[in-house]
Amino acid sequence: MLRFATIALSILICLSATGCSSPRDYFIEAPGADAKQLEDLFGLLDSGRLVPDERYAVIQKISTSLSDARDYTRLVSFLSDVVATDPDGPYNARHLLSIAWAYSRQDADEIAALYYDRILKNFPDLTINGESIHFACLRRLIELSKDDAERIEFRRELIARFPDKVDMGSELFLLGNDYESLGDWDAAIDAYRRFLPSFIADIPGHPDAIQYAQQFIDLATIRKDWTYETLDELIAAVSKAMAAGNARALSKIRAKVGFFAMDWYQDKTDGNSQVIFDFGAFTSGSRIQRAPALDPSSNSREAFLRTWGWTERISVWYLYFRKVNFPADPEVHGRWEWAGIYFGEKMQ
Repeated sequence: MLRFATIALSILICLSATGCSSPRDYFIEAPGADAKQLEDLFGLLDSGRLVPDERYAVIQKISTSLSDARDYTRLVSFLSDVVATDPDGPYNARHLLSIAWAYSRQDADEIAALYYDRILKNFPDLTINGESIHFACLRRLIELSKDDAERIEFRRELIARFPDKVDMGSELFLLGNDYESLGDWDAAIDAYRRFLPSFIADIPGHPDAIQYAQQFIDLATIRKDWTYETLDELIAAVSKAMAAGNARALSKIRAKVGFFAMDWYQDKTDGNSQVIFDFGAFTSGSRIQRAPALDPSSNSREAFLRTWGWTERISVWYLYFRKVNFPADPEVHGRWEWAGIYFGEKMQ
């Protein structure tokens, strides 16, 4: 009601302040629009001779004219009046979608989201030019929603209703992210498990999606007996195993999920960076040594330790330690793990 009262007030102001002779003049005299074309279109609209499809086409022409003139206030007022005049109109979902779009163009996304939600809840889906109105609304609501629980519901509906219109792998991975943000670990694991066989294309902003999902599942399901309460305890254990050349002990200490071994120039998402690492090939007959202190680049969450004597070809290894970031398991979250190896001297 407030929306329609605002429309009526706007038109009254137009009539009194600008000399408009009728409510239609408020729209016809939009700055930057083709007044003659709008006058002709409103003449058709008010003729009473148009069937629903023809009426829709005329309304779209008027909307396009107001939109091209960037007069979003008049566009919202016009389409709101169309819906109010014919509340059961077959194209009202499309008109409300245009209203939502107009609000977004005015940086009023919160209001736009109310219209998208209203369309979903109160209007049957409508296909225009082969595109579903509900699909468009769900897409925009997922983008605009700042509430994790709401975004999950919108994404679940998108997946359930339009499985052939979305990249299922991408949507399931992002659904897993959403569940993580809520702390619903079981639901996150389920989403990631469904994502792995559905992965087809890279997910923008998530180049390591496959590794991330698999590591999340592994961390949630296997015993994490390689973590240490403090970094000092972890380094002491590694140093003892290196000094003894004990490949078996080193294998036991290293992380069992996500452990990498790579050159400094490689990316952790490279397929050959995360491997089953055999320390036996590098410790036999070698005297492995370590720096007396951590590398200066170390901080409270990650640390680097220079070691040497592993092999003639690549003698220097930097061991990489980090705090486990896995709030799904409070018993290991924040503990330390030996997460990987960088071969060669550290890049500056």
